[in-house]
Amino acid sequence: MIPSLAIFVVCYFFIATEKIDKTITALIGASLMIAFNLISYEDALAKVDLNVIYLLIGMMVIVNILASTGVFEWIAIVVARKAGGNGIRLMLLLCIVTAVLSAFLDNVTTIILIAPVTILITQLLNIPTVPLLIVEAIASNIGGTATLIGDPPNILIGSQSHLTFNDFILHLGPIAIIVLAFTLLIQTKRFGREFMVSEKAKKRLTDAYPAEAIIHPDRLTRALIVLGLVFAGFFAGPLLHIETGIVALGGAMLMALVCRINIHEGLAKVEWNTILFFIGLFMLVGGLEENGLFELLGEKLVGMTNGNLVLTCLAVLWFSAICSACVDNIPLVIATIPIIKSVLPEFADDMNLVLGSAAANASIAEPLYWSLALGACLGGNGTLIGASANVVVAQIAERNNYRLTFMDFPRQGFPMMLLSAALATVYVYLRYFFARV
Repeated sequence: MIPSLAIFVVCYFFIATEKIDKTITALIGASLMIAFNLISYEDALAKVDLNVIYLLIGMMVIVNILASTGVFEWIAIVVARKAGGNGIRLMLLLCIVTAVLSAFLDNVTTIILIAPVTILITQLLNIPTVPLLIVEAIASNIGGTATLIGDPPNILIGSQSHLTFNDFILHLGPIAIIVLAFTLLIQTKRFGREFMVSEKAKKRLTDAYPAEAIIHPDRLTRALIVLGLVFAGFFAGPLLHIETGIVALGGAMLMALVCRINIHEGLAKVEWNTILFFIGLFMLVGGLEENGLFELLGEKLVGMTNGNLVLTCLAVLWFSAICSACVDNIPLVIATIPIIKSVLPEFADDMNLVLGSAAANASIAEPLYWSLALGACLGGNGTLIGASANVVVAQIAERNNYRLTFMDFPRQGFPMMLLSAALATVYVYLRYFFARV
């Protein structure tokens, strides 16, 4: 455990300071984990979430094909006009749209679709780009918290706890809305002056004609039909047991076919450094998981609460939030779910409830699972590598010559993470325990 932790800490330092390219750092760290037999090559490969990788590749190809039609320029002009050239109104509109889409698609897909539009709008109105991209990433993680399919941790929790799509909306939807409202209020106060739009920029907006932005209307028509099929696949995927990554990758190939796009050129535009960074990061964190670090931390955490259910729920929430800010939340949730299951019999005996009964589930299991979901999803806003959407938005920014560093993200994200975890703490206590006092 100690050697794997040492490798991770060193890699984390270089990723955070950006003294070495983070893709190189992640892959060297993964190689060292395997070279020192801290995780076998086969197990390291198994830790790579191919659903995320396929989703990224597929959506990058789709977005690049759509971008070639001029549709993002069209959307940018229309959205900016709807906001009346008001920077703050624009931020609120984009963030609300991002949060809603993230709830019903997933936050990575949403960011890949929204970020290019955002960059074009900020260029059009001459307002800061990077702060707005960070706020959108934060909004996407908050929106993804609200539903079963919005964030991978929720999918894992739902499959292990047998909680339904409606359960997630009813229990996590209200707090997601509250957290989003507080986040946007704070960001409005913080960036009020920076998002002021000059009269010259407003005039440039009124002089722009959205229809002129579309340069390949026939290609756009075909691409939008395929995109509609992809979205339908995202919604129907859980019912048909088809992963979103397969839908995205298949949809990308279909779009390239019907739009007559050279697939070699399409794949050449994929951000392969982002893909390789994720692969290295999955292996790196997998080494920690394989050596029992998450399980040890979880057991220590639950042991510290001395059998108090309220304290255990809040400890799970804050533990998962802090850890999710530092490492990928998928292995964290995978390691924490068995810990929650192991303590359920003890709490059921103390409360004289039958384990697995409706009363036991509502009183014990569900508050623990909701606490884990809130911590794991909202905690991703703490740092750049806390959530996949954060990494993707940084890579999109870099590709468009905007520098979003490791330290830029926590300046906005970490305070929001602490605030959201505090709001979630109050919510969990009031909703599940206040009436019992």
